[in-house]
Amino acid sequence: MDARISGGTGVGTVANVRSNLPNVRSNLQGPSSGNGRRMTSKKTRSKKGKRRKRRRNKKTKTNKTPPYLPPEAEEGNIEYKLKLVNPTQYRFEHLATQLKWRLQEGRGEAVYQIGVEDNGLLVGLSEGDMRASLKTLRRMAEKVGADITLLREREVDYDSDRNCRKIAEVLVRKVPDDQQFLDLRVAVLGNVDSGKSTLLGVLTQGELDNGRGRARLNLFRHLHEIQTGRTSSISFEILGFNSKGEVVNYSDSRTAEEICESSSKMITFIDLAGHHKYLKTTIFGLTSYCPDFAMLVVSANTGIAGTTREHLGLAMALKVPIFIVVSKVDLCAKGTVERTVRQLEHVLKLPGCNKVPMVVASPDDAVTAAQQFAQSSSITPIFTLSSVSGESLDLLKVFFNILPPLSNSKEQEELMQQLTEFQVDEIYTVPDVGTVVGGTLYSGVCREGERLVVGPTDEGRFLRLKVGSIHRNRSACRVLRAGQAATLALGNFDRSLLRKGMVMVSPKMNPTICWQFEAAIVLLFHAKTFRRGFQVTVHVGNVRQTATVECLHGKEELRTGERAVVCFRFIKHPEYLRMGAKLLFREGVTKGIGHVTSLLPDSHDQNQIHDQNQREIEK
Repeated sequence: MDARISGGTGVGTVANVRSNLPNVRSNLQGPSSGNGRRMTSKKTRSKKGKRRKRRRNKKTKTNKTPPYLPPEAEEGNIEYKLKLVNPTQYRFEHLATQLKWRLQEGRGEAVYQIGVEDNGLLVGLSEGDMRASLKTLRRMAEKVGADITLLREREVDYDSDRNCRKIAEVLVRKVPDDQQFLDLRVAVLGNVDSGKSTLLGVLTQGELDNGRGRARLNLFRHLHEIQTGRTSSISFEILGFNSKGEVVNYSDSRTAEEICESSSKMITFIDLAGHHKYLKTTIFGLTSYCPDFAMLVVSANTGIAGTTREHLGLAMALKVPIFIVVSKVDLCAKGTVERTVRQLEHVLKLPGCNKVPMVVASPDDAVTAAQQFAQSSSITPIFTLSSVSGESLDLLKVFFNILPPLSNSKEQEELMQQLTEFQVDEIYTVPDVGTVVGGTLYSGVCREGERLVVGPTDEGRFLRLKVGSIHRNRSACRVLRAGQAATLALGNFDRSLLRKGMVMVSPKMNPTICWQFEAAIVLLFHAKTFRRGFQVTVHVGNVRQTATVECLHGKEELRTGERAVVCFRFIKHPEYLRMGAKLLFREGVTKGIGHVTSLLPDSHDQNQIHDQNQREIEK
């Protein structure tokens, strides 16, 4: 035996040693050659080591750390259920009431995680239990007037001794009822010629572009926009989703009114200008229309160019959550697209941004991105798509379908309890209707026939008026609630008395005006020094006017990156401002942000105007 071990060199010799391991172990105890003992003991130690390693591997396989979701929150629209198999009638009624509460919290939407315990442990269900649970959830949804959509199923495999178990993520959405659909506003930003209007045309019309801009023609409002292909004004487009998560748009020759009637969720796109010449229009759209989210469109073949960085900075300064769409991937090689994505990831990770980029490559990624994007302001989803070939366009639709609102029902209710305040952003004259104003209801509730006051005029006065009809998303509406955008017909009210930046408020509010105000600001960029007497264009909500720097508290001048409390004075007419409102100012390359800290009335003139307004309101 020892001779064979020491002298054999063939494969068969090693095989004999492996097959006779018990004999080798017994021979180790008796006298044998030193060389044979060393080789045999080495082989034995190596086999023991391998067996120990296999046992450790098996142990780690069977004892993986079980995956967890965050524990279930009492508030919000996310509900965890381990299983919903054959509940009693009493239990079923309780479950339906619970679903109604979650839908109310999500303003018409709720997400159910089936196969998950309340502490977030992913337990999973067998196929039979999962089918029974989904059937029960569908019955619950029917009882409260909703539909369910299975978003995704995932296997839970942390315990190999158990059969295949799954968890399911289900979207529950209310069936549309009297125009009470969930409305999200998305501002569309990006450099000129990046494909913003074309992308919106493809999403809202349901037809792909021909590569020469056919899809965008329905979005343009002026002849010069059609001729140049460049957006210069603010336009609005709508994309709906029904209670089953299906897209509702103009592809079936529907009118806007039909889209609103069929939709449980509406995405209102605010198409903004990309050219630097129209920057003031873009800023007005961001500050005035209060978008919930911003979509930055970047062309794959040009990358980060022109106003792209500036638009990204504006959205971040105004704290609007932003996601990115890389368009025109059909024009580029795969390497060019990847280089553009890497360039975006680098910019987003810089200290000024501190974002976490998330490239969306599958429907599962789109679901995860939509949920995390609404929960964390640092997550920035990145989509790569084509408006010509339609590549990855469905991923963006999945994202929009699942994207939840930022505000919950409690915040919405608090705003609705306040007095009516409507921001005037657009003014029209419509034949046979008269003067029409468009804008956003900041707080309260507005109904047809309601009496409000509008102002301030150039003299600082507020004038009485009566609301005629209300139109929302191009269809008639009886009641307007806080946060919703609409147009209001004012009948024969003199249009020349109105201007952008005014507000229509309840007479009970006793509105005040100001010529001067103080703001805590950060100077983002200035070529020299920012000092007293400097004039800037100030954007506060729907207010846009030139103001003079009256004084800088505690400082003589400001340089780039410095902070101060600054007193501004409007140069043309007084304005209605709110305390704490976000402020953005610019002049050439000079830019700064901040918020209003106090309103400073002009004592004598202000008292006279206040008395006049009181008499006007009391009439």
